[in-house]
Amino acid sequence: MHDPHRTAFPFEDLRRRPDVEAPNLQAFDATDRLLGARGLEQAGARGLAGREIAVIGDAYGAITLQLAAAGYAGVRVHQDLVTGRAALAGNAVALGLAGSYEEHELDAGLLTGARLVLAQLPRGLAELEELADAVARWAADDVVLAAGGRVKHMTLAMNGVLAARFTEVAAELAVHKSRLLTAAGPRPVPELAPFPVCAAHGDVGLTLCAYGGAFAGARLDLGTRFLLGFLDRIPGGPATTAVDLGCGTGALAAAYALRHPGARVVATDRSAAAVRSARATVEANGVTGRVAVEHDDAGEDLPEACADVVLLNPPFHLGASVHAGAGLKLIAAAGRLLKPGGELWCVANSHLGYRAALQRAVGRTEVAGRNRKFTVTRSVRRAAARDAPGADSRPEGPSRPPAPGVPSEGP
Repeated sequence: MHDPHRTAFPFEDLRRRPDVEAPNLQAFDATDRLLGARGLEQAGARGLAGREIAVIGDAYGAITLQLAAAGYAGVRVHQDLVTGRAALAGNAVALGLAGSYEEHELDAGLLTGARLVLAQLPRGLAELEELADAVARWAADDVVLAAGGRVKHMTLAMNGVLAARFTEVAAELAVHKSRLLTAAGPRPVPELAPFPVCAAHGDVGLTLCAYGGAFAGARLDLGTRFLLGFLDRIPGGPATTAVDLGCGTGALAAAYALRHPGARVVATDRSAAAVRSARATVEANGVTGRVAVEHDDAGEDLPEACADVVLLNPPFHLGASVHAGAGLKLIAAAGRLLKPGGELWCVANSHLGYRAALQRAVGRTEVAGRNRKFTVTRSVRRAAARDAPGADSRPEGPSRPPAPGVPSEGP
């Protein structure tokens, strides 16, 4: 129950780890404070039990742990990122609040019977549509949804998305550059949920499926499309194991499996929305059973030196921040996962200076192709004996020449 004598919540003690930590990256923001305060106010005024509260999009646990610290046990939580889930667990232990909340996916288990839902507003309208539909579909009839965000990322279109699922929608005044949208009165929902959305891409022979939170939705992003043009050059065979790191909607994993029917493919992503999307893509392309999709952080659950091929289209954002940390982490993971002589095929924006990181983490790196925006590189994993700093990074076998007219230096 609510403790009227609670002390101020120690926001500064929260950590982002195992996610990237840096001086310009915090584990909480003003919206976390605002949502937590609203949650405590509503829970106290309405006499709610902890289990009647659901939290969605709590990046590192600031909202959930404010409630837990005030005595609301059993709050149900959904976080998209596996790193966020680990950070929440670590912060809960550090604050003596382990076991005070329940983890769920974005489903009926999260929302059935919920009378208060606190959510960080997603920046994408599709993700917000899925969130609003889920709350209206499964939560209690008297549910109140309080969704908060930074004013600079909010648009009037968000009000319209909420109004499609709720009869009452209001925008509150901004507080410290954050604002809450509140919604109540769930409308009847269609029998079928609106996600996943699937789209056929006949030019590359793929059908992509996406849930609301998946990057690029069911579209094929330009970097992935460019890398797909190199599938004929990427090794594959009955004994080949390929890993698609940061798989998104699963385009690379599904396309590789279609091109190399005997290969074993593992796709991983830290986003639960991406993992659900990739599994739907795998099913839509008829490669279920040949592609395993895992929710983990940079392939951390896979054994060392397990892959002959790694496919990678690394992100260069962490939430709303431009930051190379996520991409560099995936490159380092590729070096750990590849067998000696294995190949990393990576596509990245040409302005990103990844060549040195590729050489350090994997081995000799060459440019396989370049267009006006993207560069595709091939890196060959050096032998284990050469892993020491300063060791020769030449591949064990003869290097494939780059495409005609393409220089051999990296991006």
